[in-house]
Amino acid sequence: MIALSLAEIAEIVGGQSHDIPDPATLVIGPVVIDSRAVEPGSLFAAFRGENVDGHDYAERAVAEGAAAVLATRPLGVPAIVVDDVQNALRRLARAVVERLGTKVVALTGSAGKTSTKDLIAQVLQRKAPTVWTPGSLNNEIGLPLTALRATQDTEHLVLEMGARGIGHIRYLTGLTPPRIGLVLNVGTAHIGEFGGREQIAQAKGELVESLPKDGVAVLNADDPLVRAMASRTEARVLLFGEADDADVRAENVRLTEHGQPTFTLHTPTGCSDVTMRLYGEHHVSNALAAAAVAHELDMPADEIALALSEAGTLSRWRMEVTERPDGVTVVNDAYNANPESMRAALRALAAMGKGRRTWAVLGQMAELGDEALVEHDAVGRLAVRLNVGKLVAVGGREASWMQLGAYNEGSWGEESVHVSDAQAAVDLLRSELRPGDVVLVKASRSVGLERIAQALLEGFEGEGAVR
Repeated sequence: MIALSLAEIAEIVGGQSHDIPDPATLVIGPVVIDSRAVEPGSLFAAFRGENVDGHDYAERAVAEGAAAVLATRPLGVPAIVVDDVQNALRRLARAVVERLGTKVVALTGSAGKTSTKDLIAQVLQRKAPTVWTPGSLNNEIGLPLTALRATQDTEHLVLEMGARGIGHIRYLTGLTPPRIGLVLNVGTAHIGEFGGREQIAQAKGELVESLPKDGVAVLNADDPLVRAMASRTEARVLLFGEADDADVRAENVRLTEHGQPTFTLHTPTGCSDVTMRLYGEHHVSNALAAAAVAHELDMPADEIALALSEAGTLSRWRMEVTERPDGVTVVNDAYNANPESMRAALRALAAMGKGRRTWAVLGQMAELGDEALVEHDAVGRLAVRLNVGKLVAVGGREASWMQLGAYNEGSWGEESVHVSDAQAAVDLLRSELRPGDVVLVKASRSVGLERIAQALLEGFEGEGAVR
């Protein structure tokens, strides 16, 4: 964070100083909510959760080097006391961003947010110092924590914004108002909470509504619900996609023998070829979104293409590909799942597994509401249509729907199995995997199927090649 005195912070957040020997003491480290992450000069924000109260760790945080604690009551250690820690964090983040004048890029969408954010970060980092959302910390706490990591040198701030209801993104854009707003897609993630795709579109479109007149709305030309958001903003619109009228588009899209996308990138300033290190054709859309943002920030097409070609995976368990010494390839995409990302992962598996035996180890897609049966059944059917070698559906009712969909799709029933839990899946795979097989592991985060991928790599640590 930029250096601020405790007195300045107290004034910004409207707090009262307690037990602070010197109000001129500077906060020079990050703002953290976990006492284990404290660095010298940090500010420790004490949140009260369902199971843990950060106030109980205030003394430890100061002992580890925190300059002070942001808290709701005096604690006997240097503290800035406020009525609401979350609101104080919001005020501090906005003040810091306004003081820096950093270019804020915000993005949202039903699928691909984190992968696209990672691409944007890697492309822009080549141009100027960039701070971006770590992992998927895209909510009302994670976003200000990310913004507060910006320093005097930071030119770009790339913020992923998630939403579970109408008004959430409007709130987040109020924390750190963006100049560039990117909407990737409108799918069915969290449809059970929103009630329908139209409601999801309403929520995602709050991002473009927040943009200033001199801002830019970067919209997916291939998604009708996203393209229609052009009418909801006064900002200039930049379209990306494979549509002929897209300002930033891809031509000659194909996959390499390993399932990595290659295409020709076209921007208003030129064109250049891209061959990505990531896996799956769905990353083409993500790459175009990143390219559109980079173009808007004055990067030429050849530099964008080079950056996209060299970009890797920054976030764990998202199409994380590891090849064991025995030739088995494990694709850990278990961080999260929704119908769109599940279909994309299955298509990537089919492309990667040409000439090899493929396994789809899949679990529940959460928060689908009344669409759950139809969507899980459809995933099982798609696995059959893509000629995936074997489906292993892991878990309870939703997994059984997936397996039944595969069984009902054709004479493939003996190649689909339903197992009760992750350990049963591991036992099955360990007994049946053979050299050359490709295994995809994917489910919603709450299912915890990353344990399967990790178990399949046990004993190969340091030996497997990450591709």
